[in-house]
Amino acid sequence: MAVYARIIINISAEAIDRAFTYRIPEELRSELGIGQRVEIPFGSNDAKRTGYVIGLIDRPDIDSARIKDIIGLSKASVSAKEEILETALFMARRYGSTLNAALLSAIPVKRAVRKNKRQLDPVAEIDRLSKAAGNEGQMPGQSISDLELNFEQERAFRGILSEKQRPCLLYGVTGSGKTAIYIKLIREALSRGRTAIVLIPEISLTYQTVSLLSSCFKDRISVLHSRLSQGERYEQYLRAERGEVDVVIGPRSAVFTPIPRLGLIIIDEEHERAYRSDSSPRYDTREVAIYRASHFGAKVVLGSATPSLESYHAAKNGIYALFELKSRAVPGAVLPSIYISDMRRELEKGNRSIFSEKLLELMEDRLEKHEQIMLFLNRRGYGGFVSCRSCGHVVKCPHCDVSMTAHNEWYFDRAQGEKKALLKCHYCGYEQGLPKLCPECGSRYIAVFGTGTEKLEQAVKKCFPKAGVLRMDGDTTKRKGSHERILADFAAHKADILIGTQMIVKGHDFPKVTLVGIVAADLSLNSPEYDCAERSFQLITQAAGRSGRADSPGAVVIQSYEPEHYAIETAASSDYEAFYEREMSYRRLGGYPPCVDMLCIRLQSENEELVERAASMAEDHIRKLQNKDLVVIGPCDQFPYKVNDIYRKILYIKDRPHDIIGPYGGVDGAAACMKESELIRIRDGLSRYINERLRGRLQLSYELL
Repeated sequence: MAVYARIIINISAEAIDRAFTYRIPEELRSELGIGQRVEIPFGSNDAKRTGYVIGLIDRPDIDSARIKDIIGLSKASVSAKEEILETALFMARRYGSTLNAALLSAIPVKRAVRKNKRQLDPVAEIDRLSKAAGNEGQMPGQSISDLELNFEQERAFRGILSEKQRPCLLYGVTGSGKTAIYIKLIREALSRGRTAIVLIPEISLTYQTVSLLSSCFKDRISVLHSRLSQGERYEQYLRAERGEVDVVIGPRSAVFTPIPRLGLIIIDEEHERAYRSDSSPRYDTREVAIYRASHFGAKVVLGSATPSLESYHAAKNGIYALFELKSRAVPGAVLPSIYISDMRRELEKGNRSIFSEKLLELMEDRLEKHEQIMLFLNRRGYGGFVSCRSCGHVVKCPHCDVSMTAHNEWYFDRAQGEKKALLKCHYCGYEQGLPKLCPECGSRYIAVFGTGTEKLEQAVKKCFPKAGVLRMDGDTTKRKGSHERILADFAAHKADILIGTQMIVKGHDFPKVTLVGIVAADLSLNSPEYDCAERSFQLITQAAGRSGRADSPGAVVIQSYEPEHYAIETAASSDYEAFYEREMSYRRLGGYPPCVDMLCIRLQSENEELVERAASMAEDHIRKLQNKDLVVIGPCDQFPYKVNDIYRKILYIKDRPHDIIGPYGGVDGAAACMKESELIRIRDGLSRYINERLRGRLQLSYELL
């Protein structure tokens, strides 16, 4: 029986990012195990802290007289399973974070919370909404209870089953029946006594995914996501941990669910950025899933109609196994007709409205036929920004380096005792009223410019007053269960038109939708990121894929001020391969992933001078390495430069790809799903260099691209 425990302290600071040895009191020796959370005295003043046990030993490697006793078990905390601890160790190494930060990310439920009578079973609630909508377990043209795959689907299904080592990329056009293959794969895994995790990019997809899978697997499924109450999350977590469920569904954190006998991980819409964590550790869910699956002999399936360039490149090079679905699954269903409206020509003709003539014409036609319409605009709020037409001043958030967004709501100005139009920062949440005079020059010519989903909703109701309209964006989905209610109402045809941001274009399947309008297709084309064309192509293609998924023909109208851009042209022709070749040529020319390995270094602090100094130090340190393969870009201001009073700098290091066998083994390294390179060693050296000089007064985070 072990006498000592090695413990990671629950403090995310690099100076103490190591295991500390503690003595196990005799009364705890029979019950203490790896992964349990304990209370310990720490520091010179013996402050009570918590930590995780990562090892049990008989003999310490330091003087036993210096070793303190564990106080006791942390009663309300959730313990980490050994496999989750191992995954956290991998994340800390791979993504350059402290082990404690990795552990906190890898435990999807932090506290044990007793269930109360008000808590709902999220699966039962979705089933109730689905039945009320009249689409329980529905897939257009197919019965879930007696699922038959067509030739393409069956070939992909058999191919995935036969793949023993490599992750599988299932690339299928929108409506090609990827979900049916997922269901067959889950059934096959369950028949072997194994379990499955199904990952979705956003909470908005939970409704449809759970509705479909619950009709197949009844009460043997569980849902884990951030909109559940703490008690509901803990209850679902316990069900999975105890083996009471066979399938766990949720966004990226669900990959850490300690479900026993894991045999399959499905990552739907694998191209989505939501699978990358935006806080330290900045992990890639795909990599974590592959790592975890490798320890279980489990299979990983990544599905998308618009695969990320990284995944498709890996498949082209044999690192992933590639399976393709070229046609829609429903007999007679074809890809929708695509119309591109050049908004420059519309303006020349005197049309200054949000809608092109073609979109208005088709909306009238669909409403007359009692069919449904989806309108996609990837900007919430009423307007884009507020500006003075006299001096050009833009109203910005005082805490962030971004413009304020106008909303179709009221803000009560206590100082002046009156209501004003609401301005809101979408980064930190700061709110203020719309000024009547320009704060810079005092002019009255201050107004809202641009269009958001609220303004689009107002315009739709004005043009089509008899149509039922729903809006789905970050403002209408704040309340618990709002995603499910909006989607259930639209599925039940309680509304004719659904307006929304990108959350409406991902994976939803509404048989009565025969028209999709992409109101501002080039909104993301000019963002300051190297993959903006890829993101635009994916959003347009995914949005277009919501139309005509059943037996009624669909149509899509793409409104753009830059219709000749290759991302829009290839999306309009549904030609992923053409886009891939064109975009890859630019990536090779510019030297961007997946053609090179790239490390993104982020430096953040409330002290602007400190950030400037640290960025300069980082650049000098890297350039002194004199590695001819390295290319350093920056440092420069991250966009936006200031968020919530935190100043941010960014630095990129490019390195040529290294063909080194990754952590998954495989014949001739074919299953090496990631590349370890010089960038890992540079990152670790830079962390030590900066922290020794600045003593942890600056936040450093890393992302491998």
